[in-house]
Amino acid sequence: MLRLYDSRFSGNCWKIRILLSQLGIPFERVTLDLTQGEAGTPAFRQKSRFARVPVLEFEDGRTLVESGAILLHLAEGTHLVPEDPFLRAEMMGWLFFEQADLQKPIATPRVYHLRGMAAEKAGDIARFHQDGHAALDKLEQWLAPRTWLVGERYTLADLAASCYVSLAGQGGYDMARYPAIRAWTQRVSEQPGWVPLLTDA
Repeated sequence: MLRLYDSRFSGNCWKIRILLSQLGIPFERVTLDLTQGEAGTPAFRQKSRFARVPVLEFEDGRTLVESGAILLHLAEGTHLVPEDPFLRAEMMGWLFFEQADLQKPIATPRVYHLRGMAAEKAGDIARFHQDGHAALDKLEQWLAPRTWLVGERYTLADLAASCYVSLAGQGGYDMARYPAIRAWTQRVSEQPGWVPLLTDA
């Protein structure tokens, strides 16, 4: 059985759990406490060359790191990856955009808020928000006349890009500015097999 090393609050890990659920793939979940440095232990560094989650471990002991790589590996050959080469490349472009333009400016202020550091990090948060709003504005403009990011259906692009975006309010972003984004993240959450970030399990 596959083993997923993750953390409770990570949007990058959440993506993998959603995909595994949507594809009906069983897995064992190993949840690390990042605040206690569990991702930096020598044992975990043997599994993750970058000392971070998520990590997908296969039955033969091999491990795959970086959420985008894990998503692409798991979704290969499924309905979530377009067969058309151009649409497939567009889908991958959204995965790159999410990691390059959206993930850090959304995730970092969120961490500051969740850890009660928002006041002392106010200057940093303002700078992250400037970059984050620039990326969210582009996403809003793209989604305004569309239902999905690529083509006419839900793909891996929507899954990957929506997770951190749907958590942006936890980092102080006023998401009322983005009606198309809010409608899109709602559509994503209504897809079969979608799971919330936090569960009782």
